[in-house]
This record gives sequence, structure tokens and C-alpha cells, in this order.
Amino acid sequence: MNKFDLFYEEISKRYLDIIHINLSPSSSFRYRCEFGYKHNSYTMYDNQKNILYLKNFKYAANSIQKVMPDLLFEINRSLDLKDKLFQINFRSNDLNKIMVTLIYHKNISNKLIDLVKSLSKLLNINIILRSKNFINFTSSKFLESTIDEYKVYQTDNCFYQPNKYLLNKMITKVKQMIEFPNDLLELYCGIGTFTLPLSKYFNQILATESNREANKCLIKALEKNQIKNIHPARISSDEVVMLFDGKKFNRMHGKSLSSFNFSHVLVDPPRSGLTKEVIQILKEFKNIIYISCNPKTYFRDVDLLKEYKINKIEIFDQFPNTEHIEIVSLLSLR
Repeated sequence: MNKFDLFYEEISKRYLDIIHINLSPSSSFRYRCEFGYKHNSYTMYDNQKNILYLKNFKYAANSIQKVMPDLLFEINRSLDLKDKLFQINFRSNDLNKIMVTLIYHKNISNKLIDLVKSLSKLLNINIILRSKNFINFTSSKFLESTIDEYKVYQTDNCFYQPNKYLLNKMITKVKQMIEFPNDLLELYCGIGTFTLPLSKYFNQILATESNREANKCLIKALEKNQIKNIHPARISSDEVVMLFDGKKFNRMHGKSLSSFNFSHVLVDPPRSGLTKEVIQILKEFKNIIYISCNPKTYFRDVDLLKEYKINKIEIFDQFPNTEHIEIVSLLSLR
């Protein structure tokens, strides 16, 4: 059985309506790619853990594919650029701007910084230079994108939804799931991919995220977009549980849970899913928007939320030709 048949077989135990599948083109869909560097090539591993040596990558966005061979050529013809280089990461955006991160296992010299500046100008890309306890960037540490009409920001080491074709469809689907909104609690909000577009629908949003870089990106976006009803808090999901138990956090910046009238909670956890403690606080809400990148942990968590039914659900083929599926769903009290 393919991944969709496997998903239907499992979901049919919990949901009987037809589920729409949002497909992606099978190439040129990735806004974000990470590679090793070895033997004058980009490297990555296949499913059997065999190392692959690449000059280009057909799944990367066209803007990334365009620059990959030129960047590799320039690196390979410079002993200083290639020495102790072990990782090359790419990010792109809706305007086809490119951010490249070069990561080294050595101290960074002024000569290397100058070479990277020249390389940045030659290829018209922003390059971030990293080694242990060191970072340097040729223009900015932030890559700016547009979601709906909102400016959003990412750095080279925070999460960003990878599929350029499905991102806006996922956001639209979440917006369509909202009925009778008051305030929203969001866990794992990241850089605000869903938070910012949802600010039009809710009176207030408490947006929680433990990653420092993602939190800085969200704050920068709030300032740029002049949004006042989103309250970012750099706290983890475990700390949100403590918050509901009455613990005070300075990182709440004076806001208390009692100042919110939550109608919805949105969770977008890592592949490991939700902890039992987080699941317990979700039971305080009438509506749970659950976004998942792992059907196995999604079904596990939904089964622990026995008081809720799956009200709406769609799946998104974020990574074509792989076993991965992204789920966007609304759980409502029975």
C-alpha cells in the first residue's frame, strides 16, 4: 500500500468522510535544503544510508537549483573556501532570494571573510559564515518572505515550512477551520507562519515557542507588520503546562492566562508529537487545531483525546515520493 492508502486505512477508524489530498509537484518544491560537502560535491544520504554525491538537487526550488552549480564551482576552485568546509545549507523565498550557510570546522580568518563577501556579490546571494562560536553574514542574518500580506522572517537555524507550493494552502485551510473565534493559544508557533495570518481572526493570540531565533523572527515580524494583538512568549510546551498550573514566567512580559478568553488552541509539534501533560491542558479547550508531520504520533495523540472528534481534516503531500504526510485537522468537543 502507498502512504495515502495506509493513512486512509488508519483514519477510517476515527473519521468516515472523504479527505482531500493536497498534492505537490514532484520536483522544485523545496524552499530549504541541507547538504554535506565532500570530494568537491554536495552530499546527502539516501534511505539506505548510502552517501550520494551531487552537483544539483532536482527537489530544490528553481532559485536554489540555479545557484548550486555556480556556488560549487567557485568553492572547488578556491583552497581557502573548500578547506574544512563540511556543510552547505540553502534557503529561498517567494522573491527567489537566496540565503546560503557555509559551515566550517576551523577558525574563520579575515581572508576567508573577504572571499565570502566577494562570492556573495558575484552570485548575488546572502552568505552566512559559521564555525564554532562564530557567525558572520554578508548582508543580513534574516531572510524576509511574504505570507498573505504579512512580512515574515527566518534565520538559517530556525524551522520554516519547506514546501513552496503547499505553504499557503495549509494556511488557508487553517483559516477555513475557524468558527466563532475569541482568543488563540498557539504552541510551537515558530517564526509565526500561522500566527501572523491568524491575527485577523482572533482578538488576541498568545504565541509560545522555545527557540530563541524563531522568537526573534516573530518579534521582528510583529514590529514590521505593526501587529498589536499577538503576544509572543519564549516558553516551551512543558512550560506552558506549568503556566496552566499557576507558575509565573518573566518571559510572559506581564501577561497572565486570565487576560485571555481562549476559544481555540493550535499545536504544530515535532515528529515526536505531544506529551501526555500537553494533552491534558488541551482538554481545557473546545477547539483544537492540530497540525502534524507524523501520522503515527497524530493517531496516538488523537486517541488520548477521547472527548474530541475529528471535525475537519486534510492531508498535504509536503515531500512527494517519500513516506511523509502533513496533516491539518480540527478536533472539537463531542
